[in-house]
Amino acid sequence: MDIHEVLKYLPHRYPFLLVDRVLSCEPGKTISALKNVTINEPFFSGHFPHHPVMPGVLIIEALAQAAALLTLKTANLQTDENSVYYFVGIDRARFKKPVLPGDQLILRATILRERIGIWKYSVKAEVDGRVVTEAELMCTIRSKE
Repeated sequence: MDIHEVLKYLPHRYPFLLVDRVLSCEPGKTISALKNVTINEPFFSGHFPHHPVMPGVLIIEALAQAAALLTLKTANLQTDENSVYYFVGIDRARFKKPVLPGDQLILRATILRERIGIWKYSVKAEVDGRVVTEAELMCTIRSKE
């Protein structure tokens, strides 16, 4: 999926869209996506001015967005104005190495299970083949009403 197809599925836009491309997707199982981290990211001016590091919470958000794409492809849905994809839980989050400008984050999500509309994933973010962040995430799709 190129950025144009990603935009059809995710409601996020600048500066909060954190997936640039989907490298591979096996609906019902797994996804690999890419986030190019550039010095032009708005958060780098304050985190930290003399040593820019991508905030861990934004790495987790990028992983949740990749997981959302996997869920939407699996369920054959596109996000519309009547529904929202919510991040509802996180377990076992670990941050192993800082993510810096110039890094390419490879975002991996694997479905662990889906029960009563709650999806659970194992997620990892890698830079140059090394895991920088890992966690288990839970998300759901709900109507806005």
